[in-house]
Amino acid sequence: MIEKIVLDYLEETLDVPVSLEVPEGESEYVALEKTGGYETNYIYYSTIAVQSIAPTLYEAACLNEKVIAAMQGIEALDDVSECRLNSDYNFTDTTTKVYRYQAVFDIVHY
Repeated sequence: MIEKIVLDYLEETLDVPVSLEVPEGESEYVALEKTGGYETNYIYYSTIAVQSIAPTLYEAACLNEKVIAAMQGIEALDDVSECRLNSDYNFTDTTTKVYRYQAVFDIVHY
């Protein structure tokens, strides 16, 4: 499952908590989710959204850059053959005032 592969990889690479859900009591963390994908000839194509949450907009933007840099190395894993940044942008929740950035990656995996 690509979510577990990315989760484990980012947990080893980043110095903040990484989760598939919003962790309680954390002010700075990374959350990820699979937003789409398909399979053909036993090769999987997945779109993964990675949110960088931090106390300030600047810190969220810096964490987003760390996520992007980390994801550039995920192709070293045996199960991942390609990872491409699709887009990244300010994704601040204006109702809760939670500062976050989101980076979206297209991943080819087995």
